[in-house]
Amino acid sequence: MIVHLSSNCCFKISGDQYRMEKSSTLDYINQMFPTEASLSGVEPLMQKVHNEIRIVDAEILTAVRQQSNSGSKAKEDLAAATSAVKELMYKVREIKSKAEQSETMVQEICRDIKKLDFAKKHITTTITALHRLTMLVSAIEQLQVMASKRQYKEASAQLEAVSQLCSHFDGYRDNPKITELRDKFKNIKQILKSHVFSDFSSLGTGKETEESNLLQHLSDACLVVDALEPSVREELVKNFCDRELISYQQIFEGAELAKLDKTERRYAWVKRRLRTNEEIWKIFPTSWHVDYLLCIQFCKLTRTQLEDILENLKEKPDVGTLLMALQRTIEFEEELADKFGGSGSSRTVTDGFEETDKTENNNQVVLDIRKKYEKKLAAHQGNQDDDKDLAVPGAGFNFRGIISSCFEPHLTVYVEFEEKTLMDNLEKLVQEETWDMDDGSQTIILSSSMQVFLIIRRSLKRCSALTKNQTLLNLFKVFQRVLKAYATKLFMKLPKGGTGIVAAATGMDGHIKTSDKDERMICYIVNTAEYCHKTAEELAENVSKIIDTQLADAVDMSEVQDEFSAVITKALVTLVNGLETKFDTEMATMTRVPWGTLESVGDQSEYVTNVKMILNGSIPVLGSLLSPVYFQFFLDKLASSLGPRFYLNIFKCKQISETGAQQMLLDTQAVKTILLDIPSLGKQTSGAASYSKFVSREMSKAEALLKVILSPIDSVADTYSALLPEGTPSEFQRILELKGLKKADQQTILEDFNKRGSGISQAPIATSAAPVIPVVVPTPAPVVSQLSGATIASREDVLTRAAALGRGAATTGFKRFLALTEAAKDRTDGPFRKLFNA
Repeated sequence: MIVHLSSNCCFKISGDQYRMEKSSTLDYINQMFPTEASLSGVEPLMQKVHNEIRIVDAEILTAVRQQSNSGSKAKEDLAAATSAVKELMYKVREIKSKAEQSETMVQEICRDIKKLDFAKKHITTTITALHRLTMLVSAIEQLQVMASKRQYKEASAQLEAVSQLCSHFDGYRDNPKITELRDKFKNIKQILKSHVFSDFSSLGTGKETEESNLLQHLSDACLVVDALEPSVREELVKNFCDRELISYQQIFEGAELAKLDKTERRYAWVKRRLRTNEEIWKIFPTSWHVDYLLCIQFCKLTRTQLEDILENLKEKPDVGTLLMALQRTIEFEEELADKFGGSGSSRTVTDGFEETDKTENNNQVVLDIRKKYEKKLAAHQGNQDDDKDLAVPGAGFNFRGIISSCFEPHLTVYVEFEEKTLMDNLEKLVQEETWDMDDGSQTIILSSSMQVFLIIRRSLKRCSALTKNQTLLNLFKVFQRVLKAYATKLFMKLPKGGTGIVAAATGMDGHIKTSDKDERMICYIVNTAEYCHKTAEELAENVSKIIDTQLADAVDMSEVQDEFSAVITKALVTLVNGLETKFDTEMATMTRVPWGTLESVGDQSEYVTNVKMILNGSIPVLGSLLSPVYFQFFLDKLASSLGPRFYLNIFKCKQISETGAQQMLLDTQAVKTILLDIPSLGKQTSGAASYSKFVSREMSKAEALLKVILSPIDSVADTYSALLPEGTPSEFQRILELKGLKKADQQTILEDFNKRGSGISQAPIATSAAPVIPVVVPTPAPVVSQLSGATIASREDVLTRAAALGRGAATTGFKRFLALTEAAKDRTDGPFRKLFNA
C-alpha cells in the first residue's frame, strides 16, 4: 500500500533511512517501492532529492567564504595589539626616567634642611643636659648642707630629686665631671647613713624621754632610709632587732632562766617589750614591719635556745613541764599569727568526736598535768584562738610551728605516759564492767567499750592541740595497742572448755558449759566487738584528716579490726558449743533408751521434748540480742553441728528393733521440725530459706539411716547403697549390729556387700562422746559402683520399699504403729501428722 507524504516528511524519513548502516540499497528501494504501482512516485522523489542537494551545497559554500574572511580579520587584530604594547613600554620608560630626575632634584633641595635639623636637635640636647647638670650640681650642694645639718625630712625629698637627675646622666659615665658628681653623691649618702645609724643607736637608751623631739627626728630619718638603697633599711632594722634581743639573750642564757619550766617567761618578756615600746614602734613606717621582723628573730633565737636545753637534759624531761612549755609555746605562736593577720584552720579537733570549748581544752590539759604530777604545776586559765596563717604584705612567714616543732623529737615521754594512762584506765574499766545489762537498758553493748573510746578521744584531742606530726602518729599506734588489749580482754572473758592434756585426750576441751547469763554476756561481747570494729575505722578516718598529710597513709586500723572480727567469730562459736553442751544430757538419754525392746510406737520421746525446751529458753534471747547477720551465722553453725551429731548419735545406741527404729524415725522428724522453727522462734526469718534447706539435708541423712535399719535383711545392702551412697563398710557393719544380727550372719552379708565393690573408702564411726566438729556435709553424689546390671535396675524398687518402710507399711510391728496413727487421725498437727504427711 502506497502512502503519500509531503516532501519534508519524505526527506526526513529518507534521511533516517540513509543512516541505517546495515540496510542495503536494494532493501531500501524495495521498501520505498514495494509494488509496481508505487514506481509512479520515482520522478517526484528524485526531483526533491536534487533540490535538497543544491540547498546543502549553497550552505557549504557560504560557510567556506565566512571562514576565509575570519582568518584575515584575526591577523589584523593581532598586529594592532602588538603595536599598542610597544607604545605602552615606551611610555613606562619615559615615566621612570622623569621620576629619577625628580628624586635627584628633591635630595638636592633637602640636603641643607637636614643639616639644619640635626644641628637644632644637638643644640637642644646640649642645652637640656647643661640645664640638668646645673640642677644636679645645685641639688648635690644643697643635699650636702642638709646632710651636715641632719635635716632628714628635707634630705629625703632631695635624695629623690638627685637620684632622678643622676639617672639622666647614665650615658655620660666616662665624663670626668659626671664621675666626680656621682662620687660626691655617693659620699653624701654614706654620710647620711652614718648619721642615721648614729641617731638610732640612742633609741632605747632613755634619751627619747629627755629629748621630746627625738622620736620625730628619727621618724624623719626613716624617710631618708627609704630614699636610700633597700639594703640600708634591712641593715638598720636588723641592727635594731639585734640590739633589742641582746638583753633577752643575756637574761635567758643564764643558768637560772635557761630551764624548760621558765619557757613561759620568755614569751612574757617579748610581749611586755612590745607593749612598753609601742610608742617607739610608731616611728617606723608600717611597711617596714619592724615588730614582725623582731618577732621572727625572737622565735628563731628562742628555738635555738630551747633545742640546746632539750638536748642537754641529763635525764628524760618531766612530762608535765614539757607539756606546759609546749602548750605555752603554741599559745604564743597563735597570738603572733593573730597579731600579724591571715587566717587558717583551727587546731581544735572537729572530727565527729565530742566537741569542747577551746578554753575548756586548755584547762583540761593543765588539769591533767596537775593531777598526774601531784599538783606540781599551777592551773592556768587562758584563751586559745584559731590558728591563722601569716599574711603580712611582702613577708609570707608562718609562725605556726616555728618554735613548737623543736619539741617534736622529745615527746616520746608524753606518748609513753599517755599509753600508761590509757592502759591503766582500760584495766579499771574492765574490772568495773558488770558484763550484763538491765532489762530496761536501751543499749546492747558493754559500757566499757564506750568509755574506752571516750578516753581515746580525749587523748586525741589533747595531742592534736599540741602537735599533728610524728607524735600524733605514735599516739595513734598507742590507740591500736589499747584496742588490741581490749579485744584480748573480751576474748578472755568468753567461757572456756576443759583445759590440759586430759581434756584434749578425752575430747572435753570443746565442751563449754554456759548458763543463760553467759549466753547474754556472749551476745553483748559480739555486739561490743562489732561496735569497736566500726568505731575503730571511724577513729582512723578522723586521725587521717587531722594528721599531717605526709603521714596520713600510715594511719590504718585493719589489724585492730581483724582482732575484733576474731572475737566475734570466737564468741559465736562459743555460743554454739555452749548450746551443744546443753544437749549432751539429751543425746546420752537417747542412747540409753531401750530401742531393742521397745514394744510400741508412741508420741515423741522425752529427750526430744527436752531439746525443744532448751531451744525455747535460749533462742528468743539470742534472736533479740544478735543482729540478723550474726544470728544467721549462729544458725548455720548450729545446723552444721546438730545434724551430723544426731546422725552419729544413732550409731551410739545399742540394738534397735523394728519398733524402736519407727519410734526413732518419729523423733527424728520431730527434731527436724524443732530445728526448722528456730528462725521464727528467734523472730529473725531473713535467711530462713537457706537455713531450712541445710537442716532438711542434714536431717534427711538420719532419716535415711533409720530406713536402712528398717529394711529387711535380704535387701539391707541394696537399701544402704541406695539411700546412703557415701557410707562406709564399717558404718554398714555397725548398722548390722544395730539390727541385732549375729557375727556369723553379719559376715555373710558383709562378704556379699564387699563383693558388690561399693568403692567406698573405710572411715571409722565416731562412737565416743566427743563433740562433732561443725562441718557442712556436701550433697551425696551419685555412686559409681560395680553393681551388677540387675542390681542397678532394681534401685528404684529398693527406694520404693524403703519409703514404704518409713511410712510403716511392711511388718506386723508396723500394724501397731498404724493403729496409733488411726487413733490420732483427728489431730491437725504434731509429729505423727507431720511425719505421715511428708
